[in-house]
Amino acid sequence: MSMPYRICRKFEIESGHMLSKHPDKCKFPHGHSRTVECVLEAETLDEREMVCDFKLIKQVIAEHLDAYDHAMCMNTNDPAFEEFRKRFGERVIPFENEDPTTEVIAREVFNTLKSKLSNLTESEETRYPFRNAEVRVVKVRVWETSSSWAEYFD
Repeated sequence: MSMPYRICRKFEIESGHMLSKHPDKCKFPHGHSRTVECVLEAETLDEREMVCDFKLIKQVIAEHLDAYDHAMCMNTNDPAFEEFRKRFGERVIPFENEDPTTEVIAREVFNTLKSKLSNLTESEETRYPFRNAEVRVVKVRVWETSSSWAEYFD
């Protein structure tokens, strides 16, 4: 069921990945200028006439997305994973037994955003209140290039 109000907050990150299962060039380290779109919706607006404040979305997910910025996402089964991790430490983001495709990254960001928002309570002191029972994360869309994106929703 679609709700009448929908908002989107976009983020820009530079991130790399290696797709060890790919038959061509994508199995080698490469990067993308990614746009991440976080879409939320609600049936009604809050007392400020908002689904929720855009600043709240940034506050909740920006630090997580910053971990992707200038980092390399890798399958933990990739033969080079241990070497990359040893050399670059936390700038290598592990994806347990799966290639970090744009689809997988969209799912991971969606689940993280949903989890972080669900941990907020309406009673918390915040400049940007969140109505847990009324606002839901619709989807996360991750652009890999200007012409290609993947999205995840549940």
